[in-house]
Amino acid sequence: MSGLEFSELYSLLGHEFAQPDLLEEALSHPSLDRRRQGGRDYQRLEFLGDRVLGLVISTALYRDDPDADEGGLAVRFNHLVRRDTVAEAARLLDLGPHILLGKSEERQGGRDKPAILADVCEAVIGALYLDGGLAVAEAFVLRYWAEFVANSTSAAKDPKNRLQELIQGRNGKPPRYQVLAQEGPDHAPCFTVEVNADGMQPAKGQGGSRQDAEKDAAKAMLASLDIPSKMPRKAK
Repeated sequence: MSGLEFSELYSLLGHEFAQPDLLEEALSHPSLDRRRQGGRDYQRLEFLGDRVLGLVISTALYRDDPDADEGGLAVRFNHLVRRDTVAEAARLLDLGPHILLGKSEERQGGRDKPAILADVCEAVIGALYLDGGLAVAEAFVLRYWAEFVANSTSAAKDPKNRLQELIQGRNGKPPRYQVLAQEGPDHAPCFTVEVNADGMQPAKGQGGSRQDAEKDAAKAMLASLDIPSKMPRKAK
């Protein structure tokens, strides 16, 4: 495939490739079976692009909120690099029509599958990095993630989200909430909830609804953590 055939995509990416073969590789789904022809699919570039995306996003968040602690940054980061967000960025880019698919995957609607969109988008980021350097890859990510970054602050404010992201980010199981008591009249109840997480001391919270009590318990557990030294890490 020649570089001229990528002219529309170059405009969307904000970069004209000196090595168009890199972009072709980034767009090539494994269903093409390019390896039989001595070529490669997007998987290696996806691996690289995932790390580049993480670096760019973590740097952007560090600069965006100088007062945020590690926990708040972690919640926003995990939200911004998860598959659904990357797939949505690919849709903003209108990347689907440019993906190179085998016939079977084409018939199965592969161009709009979130997993494929996310994988190809990360591969494209890897290709941008190799062809143009970090500045080019960073410009692309900041362009298509700008709205997601701006909206990610709300996720960091919910203590349940924050606690879950902190624990799962270290390969732990999600926190478990249990109602210990419900007191008071129906029109003004008071719930007591306990949250448990592997390797943590249980924490309790109270609220006028189960949801509020769970948030209070999560807030109590977060307050008890000495980040990062007391966060449990799964043995490798």
